Amino acid sequence: MLGPLLRLLSACGGVWPTSPAPGAAGAAASASSSSGDDSEGRDGLLWWRDLARCHAGDVSVAVAQANQVLEDQCRLDSAPPLGTVVGVFDGHGGPDAARFACDHLVPNLREASSGPRGVTADAIREAFLATEEGFLALVSSLWEAQPDIATAGTCCLVGVVHNRTLFVANLGDSRAVLGKKVGRAGQITAEQLCSEHNANQEAVRQELKAQHPDDAQIVALKHGVWRVRGLIQVSRSIGDVYLKHAKYNTERIKPKFRLSESFSKPLLSADPAIISRNLEPNDCFIIFASDGLWEHLSNQEAVEIVHNHQHAGSARRLIKAALQEAARKREMRYSDLTKIDKKVRRHFHDDITVIVLFINHDLLLKGAPQGQPLSIRCALDY
Repeated sequence: MLGPLLRLLSACGGVWPTSPAPGAAGAAASASSSSGDDSEGRDGLLWWRDLARCHAGDVSVAVAQANQVLEDQCRLDSAPPLGTVVGVFDGHGGPDAARFACDHLVPNLREASSGPRGVTADAIREAFLATEEGFLALVSSLWEAQPDIATAGTCCLVGVVHNRTLFVANLGDSRAVLGKKVGRAGQITAEQLCSEHNANQEAVRQELKAQHPDDAQIVALKHGVWRVRGLIQVSRSIGDVYLKHAKYNTERIKPKFRLSESFSKPLLSADPAIISRNLEPNDCFIIFASDGLWEHLSNQEAVEIVHNHQHAGSARRLIKAALQEAARKREMRYSDLTKIDKKVRRHFHDDITVIVLFINHDLLLKGAPQGQPLSIRCALDY
C-alpha cells in the first residue's frame, strides 16, 4: 500500500535528501556547548539551533517546512532594555504578512517601550497595532501591482521576559505552554498561557456573534470546520486586509477569497490577548509553537518530552515527536514521511515552528542582563 503512495507523491513533488546540507555538519562539529551555544544545522526541510544562551536562560529553536513556500517565521532577540523577546509568526494566504510581522513587530515594540514606563502590556499592544497599520500601508501601496497581498495574514505569538515578568501576547491559534514543577516530587505539569482565537472554539464563535449581531453569517460551518464568514478559522490576525477593509474585497483578489455580501466593519481583529505574570522558581521552561505542533501533541505530552531530556535539541525533539505522530495517523513510517518534498508534505502536516525558552532564575535575579546580546532567525530558504 505504501509503495504506490510514495511513488505518487514523488511524481507530484519529488523527494528530498536526508543528508545534512553542505556545511551543516561542520557547523555542528565546531559549536561549543560549554559556551552555551550549541549546534545549528539543516537537514532538508528541517532547520535548528539546538541551544543558545540568552539573557533569560537557554533557548532551543527548530522549524520544519511543509508548504511550497515557508509560511512560518520566527525570531528571538535578547538584549537590554527589552530583555528577551520571542516571536512565532504563522502565516496563511502566503508568507508576506508573516515576514512583515517578523521584521517589524520587535522594532515596533522597542519603540513603544522606549518611554519611562518601559515594557508594559500597553506598549506590546501598541507594537501589534503599529505592525498592523504598517502592513495595511504596504497593501495599499502594492494594491494595483500585487492585489493578492491583501489576502495574506499571520497569527502572532510574542513572549517577553523583562526582568522577572513574563508577558505573552497572542493573535490567532499559536500557543505558549509553561512547564512547571508541582508537588514535593517535582512532577512537571503543563499550563497553557494564552487563549486561541479560532472559530472552532465555542467561546470564539460567541464573541464574534456578539461583535457582529446583525451578521447572520459571521461564522459558518464549512466542510465540518467553523470559519469566519466561511473563509478563515482564526478570528484575530495581522493582515487579512480583505476581511478588515471592504475596499480590498473585490474582483481583483482570487475568487475563493471574495465575499458574496459586503461588510461595514472589520470581521477580524488585530487586538492581541495579553497576559502578564511574575516568574516563579518552579517555572522551568516555556514552549512557544505554531499550531503545526499542537495538532499532533498535547500540552502535557510536549512538556514531558522537554522535561525528560537535556536542554540541547529540545525544539528539534518536539518537531520529531509531532512528525512521528503525523506519520502514525497516516499509517506510514516516520522515515518515509521525511522523504516527502515540500508542498506535497502539506497533506501530512503544517509548517511547524518551536522555540523552547529555559528560564534561568539566577540570571534574572541579578537584574541587569548578563552576557552578549543574541538574535536568532530561521535560516530556511523561502
